[in-house]
Amino acid sequence: MSSRYRFSGAFIVRLAGLAVAAVGLLLVLLTLVAVPVLGGEFRMVLLAATAAALLVAAGALVTARRAVVVDLDDRGYRVRFVRGAGVHRAGWKEVEDAAATTVAGQRCVVLRLRDGRSTTIPVDVLAGSSEEFVRDLQQHLNRGHGYRPLSGPGR
Repeated sequence: MSSRYRFSGAFIVRLAGLAVAAVGLLLVLLTLVAVPVLGGEFRMVLLAATAAALLVAAGALVTARRAVVVDLDDRGYRVRFVRGAGVHRAGWKEVEDAAATTVAGQRCVVLRLRDGRSTTIPVDVLAGSSEEFVRDLQQHLNRGHGYRPLSGPGR
């Protein structure tokens, strides 16, 4: 049995907002520098703005529908698109223990591996309930062998 977790809608909106801000800055630079220097027309800026808006919208849609952040199956787990996650893939037998913690103000689950490495999964960027994710993770750990109960604040 496998479980897949995608980014939450709120996180995708924040990413899209950052992309829109970056595109806006580039368009301002294009307007102030490229158009007068290259003798271009303002239509070039409008065309660039339209293309950028379509790209940002398409990127947000693809990320929302297709980007699997955490994949849990009978063999182990895989974490993608999370900078600073540590180990991105491991089997359940490699997991020493799991702990609920806070890293840089974000609620996280840290999977500590037997060789001293770890994986940090920020639960607030995942779609759905963080409690459901933790329960599902615990069930996969139980089935996968080598599980110790989740520890940490409030657990």
